[in-house]
Amino acid sequence: MTNNPKILLLYTGGTIGMIKDYQTGALRPFNFEKIQERIPELHQLGCEIETISFEEPIDSSNMNIPYWNQIVDIIEENYANYDGFVILTGSDTMAYTSSAVSFMFENLQKPVIFTGSQLPIGDLRTDAKENLITSIHIAASHEEGTPIIKEVCLYFEYKLYRANRTTKINADQFEAFTSMNFPPLAESGVKLKFNEHLLLGKGEFQENLITRKNMINDVVILKIFPGINEVTVRAIINIPNLKGIVLETYGSGNAPTETWFVNLLKEAVEKNIRIVDVTQCAGGSVILGHYETSQELLNIGVINGKDLTTESAIVKMMYLLGENLSFEDFKKYFEMPLRGELTF
Repeated sequence: MTNNPKILLLYTGGTIGMIKDYQTGALRPFNFEKIQERIPELHQLGCEIETISFEEPIDSSNMNIPYWNQIVDIIEENYANYDGFVILTGSDTMAYTSSAVSFMFENLQKPVIFTGSQLPIGDLRTDAKENLITSIHIAASHEEGTPIIKEVCLYFEYKLYRANRTTKINADQFEAFTSMNFPPLAESGVKLKFNEHLLLGKGEFQENLITRKNMINDVVILKIFPGINEVTVRAIINIPNLKGIVLETYGSGNAPTETWFVNLLKEAVEKNIRIVDVTQCAGGSVILGHYETSQELLNIGVINGKDLTTESAIVKMMYLLGENLSFEDFKKYFEMPLRGELTF
């Protein structure tokens, strides 16, 4: 690493990249090529910042696998030339996107920090500047010539999280994200404090970067609720070409024990559809077999999602389906941490 770390800033779209025209009141795209002119505080970070923007920035509601691949391609193409990467995207799907990118990189040894904002960068009370400045600071932080962060993270409102542990919890507050089952990796106060014992990628590492871009999106999230009926579940299970279901259950993995429900899930498993059990609760973990209401799921071959977020579970499923694994290997890899996404 050079004395002046080189950071690549990638703007995909989203609120953070807008600025208000005070004459008309309309929002227009911010020119990130002139970011250091508009945010002179960045000069104090002592790093070189270069920018790339999607040719057509997108609203994060339109985020999908081809855009994830575009993000990964840009990082891969520039990996050797920069010391860290900051990805600006809309907050609505940021937990999904950052989780997906975490699985799409193997042997990552540089920081990839996702951030955004609740208010446009040109707004008087914006949270965009702090989120952006600190994300770049984190991406440029190093010890003895190596980056402190060597994984995909999400920074928002003074906290750095492991990306695949996050979920968006608030549409109106600056504190939009949380990580219920894993502590922050860093906190920004008077000083930037890293919780180094929690970080991935410590120690010597020689493996080359590998990308995993064959994501399969023939998947669905099925959230159970009191009164869910057989017609609904049967229709979901019979979606053409369906390959995976993330089943959002109650509490520690509990679901109805009615015969029709269990039989439909068993039928899906027998059709080689992978079913993963995650909890609807904001925090906590699935413990299959802990109660009678989850023992049946365990018996028919439902996979334990443990303390995965729904966002992480669905993109991990997309990733592992793309690896064309046997059921046994799929289950083994799903139930173990690959990028720090679950507690083992």
